[in-house]
Amino acid sequence: MPRLLLFNKPYGVLSQFTDKGSPTVRSTLSDFIAVKGVYPAGRLDRDSEGLLLLCDDGRLQARIADPRFKMPKTYLVQVEGDPQESDLAGLRQGVRLKDGMTLPADVVRIDAPDLWLRDPPIRQRKLIPDNWLKITIREGRNRQVRRMTAAVGLPTLRLVRWSIGDWSVAGIAPGQFVEAPALGRTGGGAQDR
Repeated sequence: MPRLLLFNKPYGVLSQFTDKGSPTVRSTLSDFIAVKGVYPAGRLDRDSEGLLLLCDDGRLQARIADPRFKMPKTYLVQVEGDPQESDLAGLRQGVRLKDGMTLPADVVRIDAPDLWLRDPPIRQRKLIPDNWLKITIREGRNRQVRRMTAAVGLPTLRLVRWSIGDWSVAGIAPGQFVEAPALGRTGGGAQDR
């Protein structure tokens, strides 16, 4: 049975086990995970937080990470500005980026979620409001959610990947991981934690 880890990646951590060639010391997965033979199924940018799946099965890894399978990925996104329905409609229809149109996203405005504190904290501006969105995409372009919100005039301040398929980061502290059943099939889900 494949081994699957659900890791709550903190801000500033690279989604890889080594950082060769960097002139500065940057935090990597090896600072948090001492499990042999698991590798990230996809990636999460250094300045993003939340769920990163790691597994030891290449087929499961591909099923999770490959955009062809359109596995839903849900993000809690703090944006600068006051999203209007027209902004959300644009995200729901798909946004034109430099690398083409995105697939439509599921987007709703939400109250500020009860999340862990981020280190360093998000900058606050007195005269510019910030709001939260819950965005689900089914592809995985480089920095896609950040580029999508920027395209509709809502720069991302904080990005937390909450779930991938049925797997969720709920209940997992930053820098911690839990082992979850992969249900013995590629693309299977796990119960929310």
